[in-house]
Amino acid sequence: MYTGDPISIPDLSLPQFVLEDAYARGDKPALIDGPTGRVLTYAQLAGGVERVAAGLAARGFSRGDVFGILSPNLPEFPVAFHGALRAGGVATTMNPISSVDELTHQLSDSKARYLLTVPPFLDKAREAADRAGVEEVFVFGEAEGATPFSALLAEAGDPPDTSDLDPSTALAALPYSSGTTGLPKGVMLTHRNLVANVIQVQAVDDGTADDVLIAVLPFFHIYGMTILVNAALNTGQTVVTMPRFDLGQFLQLMQDHAVTKAFLVPPILVALAKHPMVDDYDLSALVRIVSGAAPLGEELAAAVHQRLGCEVKQGFGMTEASPVTHFVPASRTPWTKYGSIGSVVPGVDAKLMDVDTGEEVAEGEPGELWVRGPNVMAGYLGNPEATDRTLDDDGWLHTGDVAVVDADGDFTIVDRVKELIKYKGYQVPPAELEALLLSHDGIDDAAVIPVPDEEAGEIPKAYVVLKPGHDLSADDVMAWTAERVAPYKKLRGVEFIDEIPKSASGKILRRVLVERDRAE
Repeated sequence: MYTGDPISIPDLSLPQFVLEDAYARGDKPALIDGPTGRVLTYAQLAGGVERVAAGLAARGFSRGDVFGILSPNLPEFPVAFHGALRAGGVATTMNPISSVDELTHQLSDSKARYLLTVPPFLDKAREAADRAGVEEVFVFGEAEGATPFSALLAEAGDPPDTSDLDPSTALAALPYSSGTTGLPKGVMLTHRNLVANVIQVQAVDDGTADDVLIAVLPFFHIYGMTILVNAALNTGQTVVTMPRFDLGQFLQLMQDHAVTKAFLVPPILVALAKHPMVDDYDLSALVRIVSGAAPLGEELAAAVHQRLGCEVKQGFGMTEASPVTHFVPASRTPWTKYGSIGSVVPGVDAKLMDVDTGEEVAEGEPGELWVRGPNVMAGYLGNPEATDRTLDDDGWLHTGDVAVVDADGDFTIVDRVKELIKYKGYQVPPAELEALLLSHDGIDDAAVIPVPDEEAGEIPKAYVVLKPGHDLSADDVMAWTAERVAPYKKLRGVEFIDEIPKSASGKILRRVLVERDRAE
């Protein structure tokens, strides 16, 4: 077992903790809207949170009620999020690309009373809200059929007294798991879970009030929520928001605001490594990129480091752990273990368990990663069966990810348990083949799935996105790969595709590709 250093967790609600110094920071920019340059100061952020809480309380929103947020990244997102929590409620954050059916499921399952969105999403938000019995829909700005968010900010009363709220049991956030298998599940995260994870991240990160972050990770996802909203704002950093990813705008904002740290996902690093546009911008202020949410290939990380000259590290986590469990400390520099997610963060225990025997494996041997700590969820909302499958009686969260650990206590993710391809009894990790394919100069993106085979059981098939101007055949890709892997790992099929389907957090949606393959 690997144990992180002990931590001390204050007995505070998440808004109390995150915004404890906000008024003192006054006119310092807390959030800047990238496309318009609009600034929200720390004093405005703190005041807005109080007014939203008062506005919600005046409408009868009370302890434990759920407030849904369906919005891209905007400076007002944290105001709404923390305002709902300050009122004693719970925020359930929603993926803007969700279908009406998916939104209806989340709103119904969470029993959300209110929903906040933006005008472009109002039609589907309204339909989902009506189906789920949501009482009122709010909108940033103005749009017919919804109450302006400004109506909450206009409340002249006081926010409710939540001083008796117990951070260890009261829910703060209810994000939904990615749903790569089955319906998405509500992940119950308490105030203490989220406060603990901010402290855990800050213990190994070196963020200060002088840092400027680029917020391209969605705030609705736990990665963006913890790193770019809670940790960044607690530390006094300035966060530049982007409502959606556009490479040109991303690079322009990085240059214009002299961004110092970038928390990203592997698909963006692919662009940073390979796109010629990157050379047109001055990114010299960038000190570090941290990648998460999906495995980062060693070659890709090295290519970004070589091109930009900044540190490239990665961490690991999952929604059920608030999310960070592993992180490469800022103090470990220069860092060359590009494939590693680093060591456990303070307060976390971790061990690797043999997927067949259930016994703890030796150093250097692959095993399923189990983690335990104050950041681990209370369980899945209304789903004790799923909770029992993931969280055992001793508090161990079974991540479903296969990892190895070296003599330094640094972990490397190999793959997910249920995504291992079984070829003639051999285990073939899709992520290993994907990382290899991404190192090819002619390939922009790739995903590998298992395909049933009568003789072998399963064979690996790749879906490949070619770089413009490159003309490769399926045989070319298979031959190139075969030269670089063990025979049992060779690709047995390649299909070219325009885009790899991924969740908002950057995870490959393999089920979509499996369904596509079955339909062909």
